[in-house]
Amino acid sequence: MNKPWIIITSITLTLLLGYAALGPAMSNVEKPQYQLISEQGNIQIREYNPSIVAEVQVQGEREEAISQGFRLLADYIFGNNKVEQDIAMTAPVTQQSGQKIAMTAPVKQQGSDNAWKVNFTMPSKYSMNTLPKPNNEKVTLYQVPSKKYIVIKFSGMGSNKNLALHEKELQEYISKNKIQTLSEPIYAFYNPPWTLAFLRHNEIMIEIK
Repeated sequence: MNKPWIIITSITLTLLLGYAALGPAMSNVEKPQYQLISEQGNIQIREYNPSIVAEVQVQGEREEAISQGFRLLADYIFGNNKVEQDIAMTAPVTQQSGQKIAMTAPVKQQGSDNAWKVNFTMPSKYSMNTLPKPNNEKVTLYQVPSKKYIVIKFSGMGSNKNLALHEKELQEYISKNKIQTLSEPIYAFYNPPWTLAFLRHNEIMIEIK
């Protein structure tokens, strides 16, 4: 290999390594606090502290819905609120199947009857009184009480196939251990979209009794 190609290869490898590290570094943000109750392999039972979430409801296919929901929530935390104040980013962004949105609702999307709730947990320093109010009526703020969840952790892309594979594993564990569930699965994604697949941290959470 001649010298120019050695230089090009070295630069390319350096850029790739930097790119790979950027996703996890940018995911080093505040995350919801919880107490670990039990753990078996990649499955945990957690009790989460009370929190405040910002939520939007969007309609469409799952992957497009979370992208659209993320944009609406990011617009709110990056200053589109009553006091034009930035709010620190947190992780994860979560997505859960919701009720069908009526045609008269503020949010309307073409093509699909699938409705999704997309959430950001707000930084813990805020209360409902101190959190800036959104300008966009599609963004709602509400308090979530302490809840217990059973959670499966996994890496890889947030594809429908990867989610289905791990959701099946989690549901089998729930059935085997006769755990009573209280919610639809919640998909939690902790990394920016450019993070390499093997460095990603994803979870599926289901509220339990």
